[in-house]
Amino acid sequence: MSTESQQAEAAAEPRFEVTTSRLFTSWLAESGASLALSTYQSGKLILLGSNRDTDRLSIFERTLERPMGIAVSGNRMAVGGLYQVTSFVDAVVPDGPRVEGGWDAVYVPQTASFTGDLDLHDMAYDAEGRLVCVNTLFSCLSTTSETHSFRPLWKPPFIDRLAAEDRCHLNGLAMKDGRPAYVTAVAATNIADGWRDHRRGGGVVLDVASGAAVCTGLSMPHSPRWYRDSLYVLNSGAGEFGRVNRDSGRFEPMAFCPGYLRGLAFIGGHAIVGLSEPRENRTFAGLPLQERLEAEKATPRCGLCVIDLATGDVVHWLRISGVVSELYDVAVLPKARPSVIGFRSAEIRRVISIES
Repeated sequence: MSTESQQAEAAAEPRFEVTTSRLFTSWLAESGASLALSTYQSGKLILLGSNRDTDRLSIFERTLERPMGIAVSGNRMAVGGLYQVTSFVDAVVPDGPRVEGGWDAVYVPQTASFTGDLDLHDMAYDAEGRLVCVNTLFSCLSTTSETHSFRPLWKPPFIDRLAAEDRCHLNGLAMKDGRPAYVTAVAATNIADGWRDHRRGGGVVLDVASGAAVCTGLSMPHSPRWYRDSLYVLNSGAGEFGRVNRDSGRFEPMAFCPGYLRGLAFIGGHAIVGLSEPRENRTFAGLPLQERLEAEKATPRCGLCVIDLATGDVVHWLRISGVVSELYDVAVLPKARPSVIGFRSAEIRRVISIES
């Protein structure tokens, strides 16, 4: 192959580029934590950490089939995929031998539950260590099963029965005191694919205990989270991060981010919000986000915004370009520089642990 052909082939390969604000890496390093991102659009699980030896951002990625929701509890991490939920366990023990490569966490795939394509979205561990999943296809909350695709736990009161129809596009889950507390849906509809006709202002936040709506009028809301006695949510179709005033039932915007928002986590007094570039199709067209971007003369981005909860200011940011244009979830991991064992590498044959 000629040099010109090799250069042309290299130029044609998909890029994966990450740029950050000047202090993003030092802020993440000072926190002692790292971030896990899922991108079903590119089939990647991306871990962002800090490298103590170089003071640079550590980026580690593995290919998974359509990764969506990420759940973290202690040394466990679960990732929902196209047809299975995979649970990983950090194999690095405190005061143990140093891991080659300098990783302070190595997540090893330990168990898998084959669910079929349920279009699982948010996931979280409850107080008993059970995995709670937003089962979007069947419009319910469910958990994994040893004998079936899933076991249903709860459904919104307006859903009359379980059916594989994605009636309301149930997508987000907020845990409180180790229990499912709030969920988001794009619309309170009870017909197959009915939510698509209400993307602009039909979004709701529901209280799981009562089934009642605690906030309405949202545009495709995602990622509700209970943090420091407040309920936060992403008004995704408008590009807004904010909180729900539970007394008035109103959504109170705190920051605008130039992208379609999904994925929300917290470190200290900061929220980490995931941004995606809107798709040019029926799902994302005609949303308030497009009007806001035009008004602000802004270009939609894929990446992260770190927002100061006290001021609503975007104090740090990370931008992803190239092959990755959409994110789904953002989760905080307790170690500074994590890695993941892949399914197809030789490492998965060599990493063996013994339960004591």
